[in-house]
Amino acid sequence: MTDPGLKDWYLRYVAALNAHEFDGMDEFIADDVVLNGEPGVREDVIAVQKHDVDAVPDLHWEVKELLFDRDRIAVRAVNTGTPVKEWLGVPPSGASFEITEYAIYKVRDGRFVQMTALHDSSDLLRQLTS
Repeated sequence: MTDPGLKDWYLRYVAALNAHEFDGMDEFIADDVVLNGEPGVREDVIAVQKHDVDAVPDLHWEVKELLFDRDRIAVRAVNTGTPVKEWLGVPPSGASFEITEYAIYKVRDGRFVQMTALHDSSDLLRQLTS
């Protein structure tokens, strides 16, 4: 894929996440994928995504910056939401969060084969328990 094609493809992935449309994730995620350094399968990634959205129904990803280098994508996004169920060990309190996420992806044959995300979990927990 060219950079413009990869950008459009990635933005479709984020739109599917924000719409909580997980049935079509096979367009984006390879059957076998490494998630945060751990080998797994697409269903593992989808299970994590579904769990997060179940606990945080208004979970939203807003892409702020995208960089491309051949088969790699780097993203800076802002994630927001308000948990309605226990999430990350914190009971719901009505508190919302806004955090910056940095993600790096490796793409092969038009799908993610490696997905890594990093955010300030202490800031997230501080916001949820304040």
